[in-house]
Amino acid sequence: MDVTIEKRDDETAIVSLTGRLDFVTAGVVRQRIVDTITDGHRRLVIDLASVPFIDSSGLGALIGGLKAARSAGGDLRIARAPEQMKVVLALTTLDRVFTTYPTIDDALSEYGS
Repeated sequence: MDVTIEKRDDETAIVSLTGRLDFVTAGVVRQRIVDTITDGHRRLVIDLASVPFIDSSGLGALIGGLKAARSAGGDLRIARAPEQMKVVLALTTLDRVFTTYPTIDDALSEYGS
């Protein structure tokens, strides 16, 4: 799993993930998200365009990131989720918890960036 952080301003960052988001990689992803929030970037966009697979551990990492962002007064949004990811979010009803966007720019525009 490759995790790239692009800081857009003092509060907003894009977290781009590449690879499988599963039991093996979930801990690293969760920690990178928490570290980004601790740095003050509490408004996150998670780019999932290059994530071909997610399991329950991966979903847990995203949920943990969402909780951390909201606890810091921010939010976590999902951008460019592949079809498999959308199906998993719908089946788990997490599509009611996460706000998803077709593009990164759409997610950023909702933050006012």
